[in-house]
Amino acid sequence: MHDGPDDELELTAPLVPLFVITGGRELPADHEYEHTTLVTAHEDAPGTAPVLSPEARRVLDLVADGFLSVAEVSGHTHLPIGIVRILLAQLEENGLILVRKPVPRAERVDRELLSAVLDGLRTRFGA
Repeated sequence: MHDGPDDELELTAPLVPLFVITGGRELPADHEYEHTTLVTAHEDAPGTAPVLSPEARRVLDLVADGFLSVAEVSGHTHLPIGIVRILLAQLEENGLILVRKPVPRAERVDRELLSAVLDGLRTRFGA
């Protein structure tokens, strides 16, 4: 029962189910868009972006000024990280963002090899 046009229900993001925001897309593989993966917009992306959902547009605008991690994007947008990962996959598919994968953890160091190198340097340069 509405008394006038001002009383109509306004649909906003909190009322929209998350599967609608993502267009029903599936989550990308876990190794894609890890929490520490960095993303930024292409230089010409904001001006050439196709019609995007408001949430995807917000993500694109957020990363337009530089690199942010996937976790930071999730925090700033107040969207679950899974939804952010799906939106980022869509933006990358459209060529609107650049993705920098996290640096892999260093492998275990061979202490004997490092000790031999250090001994060789000491012998060569005398220290």
